[in-house]
Amino acid sequence: MNDAYLYAAVRTPFGRLGGALAATRPDDLAATALAGLLDRAPGLDRAAIDDVVWGNANGAGEDNRNVGRMAVLLAGLPVSVPATTVNRLCGSGLDAAITASRALESGDADIAVAGGVESMTRAPWVLPKPDRAFPAGHTTAVSTTLGWRLVNPAMPAEWTVSLGESNELLRERYPVTRERQDAFALRSHRLAARAWDEGFYDDLVLPVDGLPRDEGIRPDTDPGKLAALKPSFRPDGTITAGNASPLSDGASALLLGTGTAADRIGLDPVARVAGRGVHAVEPPLFGYAPVEAAGKALRRAGIGWGDVGAVELNEAFAVQSLACLDAWGVDPEIVNVRGGAIAIGHPLGASGGRLLGTLAKVLRERRERWGVAAICIGVGQALAVVLENVTGEVSGR
Repeated sequence: MNDAYLYAAVRTPFGRLGGALAATRPDDLAATALAGLLDRAPGLDRAAIDDVVWGNANGAGEDNRNVGRMAVLLAGLPVSVPATTVNRLCGSGLDAAITASRALESGDADIAVAGGVESMTRAPWVLPKPDRAFPAGHTTAVSTTLGWRLVNPAMPAEWTVSLGESNELLRERYPVTRERQDAFALRSHRLAARAWDEGFYDDLVLPVDGLPRDEGIRPDTDPGKLAALKPSFRPDGTITAGNASPLSDGASALLLGTGTAADRIGLDPVARVAGRGVHAVEPPLFGYAPVEAAGKALRRAGIGWGDVGAVELNEAFAVQSLACLDAWGVDPEIVNVRGGAIAIGHPLGASGGRLLGTLAKVLRERRERWGVAAICIGVGQALAVVLENVTGEVSGR
């Protein structure tokens, strides 16, 4: 078996719903991220890329017809470079990286690109086809931006509640106060703003269409502003627009390869994919699924939480993030140290690439050896990946 390594990572800024990237098609966002990634490896023969694996959750509009292949063509890569698109909802981008890493380890590929894209702004409305021809009545267009749509009537109703209601249910099972959620959200915004101000993201993010940095970060937010927001899903609930991730647009890309591919890529690897984990639970408890997914990834890497120096956990909701951290028992100060999705945004298919790219750089910056990236997924799933810093700049655990 070969080892799979991460050589480079890049992403677009993440835009707000209806914001600066609203006029940009998702296939163009994907092509921009792909081209920008390969600019990091100017010596790489593009025809040497064995496969491109791309994550996308919606795939109902301009990102249909295999957006990974569309990105390859739009980015001007040789037509001989193949591509596929994978859909594991919020985990699609991380699933793409996992799929690519397995191909490298098995010997099916030597150089691969993984990534993901989502334009939640441009996700279309859809109409189901009628059961019979020429119906006389009206029909309703359904938004594909987020959540359940065109639900099968055989699905238990308690499984198909909204993502927000699911996390209120999670909060009842694993009590996390509104105050803790708001404090976690405030930390996310402050750390993300500081990271940008300090230049952390300068070499990870490509400006797109006049947007130089993540659009959703609110450096001026404070405890009073967050506390004043009304609950979004229950009158007596704790989840608000301030302590949950926003709807976003963006793309990310990762250059992966075996160790023997370094000369052809023209770069040194920065991290090794050391372990992977996938786990599933009841659909409403999806926010808690990263607990065991990360445990599986750590066991497969042959390490424990005591060895981990950095964690990138996708902040779908503050409540589920805190529930996971409580279960893991990790030091919160090693988690999302450069901000998280509550501030940066969560364009579904792009988030996995953001997590891995950020994690690899945080490991180098903090000189830590081991890190975990994890993400919860609607309909009751989660993924996790363990990265090992291989740059030689390691002084921690």
